[in-house]
Amino acid sequence: MKAACNTSRSLWITFFVAMFAFSSQCAFAALEDVVVTPDVVYGHKVGMALTMDVFQPKQANGIGVLFMVSGGWYSRWAPPEQTSGMFRPLLDKGFTVFAVRHGSSPKFVVPEVVEDVRRSIRFVRLNASRFNVDPDRLGVCGGSAGGHLSLVLATLGDDGDPTATDEILRTSSRVAAVVAYFPPTDLRPYVEIGNPRRQQFPALQFDPNQAPGISPLLHVTRDVPPTLLIHGDKDELVPIWHSEKFQEALREKGVACDLLVIQGAAHGFSGDDAKRAVEAWVAWFEKYLVRKTSN
Repeated sequence: MKAACNTSRSLWITFFVAMFAFSSQCAFAALEDVVVTPDVVYGHKVGMALTMDVFQPKQANGIGVLFMVSGGWYSRWAPPEQTSGMFRPLLDKGFTVFAVRHGSSPKFVVPEVVEDVRRSIRFVRLNASRFNVDPDRLGVCGGSAGGHLSLVLATLGDDGDPTATDEILRTSSRVAAVVAYFPPTDLRPYVEIGNPRRQQFPALQFDPNQAPGISPLLHVTRDVPPTLLIHGDKDELVPIWHSEKFQEALREKGVACDLLVIQGAAHGFSGDDAKRAVEAWVAWFEKYLVRKTSN
């Protein structure tokens, strides 16, 4: 169990480094023109708070992007001063970023994590005026497990439960655009009894019969928002077929979907590869979330 937890942490750190590599600003300098609200509570479970950090640029464009803080479905906390640099490319363009932490492995398994992140979208939409963002232009992104969770939000969004007593649960969980780095799109192989990945990641140790319900590949419809997938063709942890099959499924439904393949890259990018990926990440949200003003 300890080894599995360490692997989950390593995956998150690898993704963090890959994203941060693009930013030439130090974390503290990055906060000079950004208002940071740490540890915003969006829910509770088993006596614990579910929290997110909110990064609002002073020159905000009114669009929110939720980043899923997740590697191996392990959600790592870090001071916002240390994580702000990875969001600098979005903040520079005026996006408000919500760094969402979910109930973490090893205590919680993937189906429980999914409910957390769906709640996070509902919370932000319900409080859109508080954060000065458009509730109809919310993007979501993440890498690895965070990419999986982003695609879950893209494929399983709903309009909320009108009968719920909780106002948040009565609110829509739909998103308007998605960027997913090397995402697992079909969990069925990973949760099979005897699969080494199931032993490696505690979050995958749940009833295999639940896997189809939280596998984005199996829930593609024409209502899925525009999606950018970024994947290395040498990824052995999450093979590129996950993104290839997802792109094929979206295109069959007429949904805008691009797959940026990073040649020679494994599960994580660095140097020029990281720069190329981040530029595509930001450009996708600019294309599909920013309303162009006609002259």
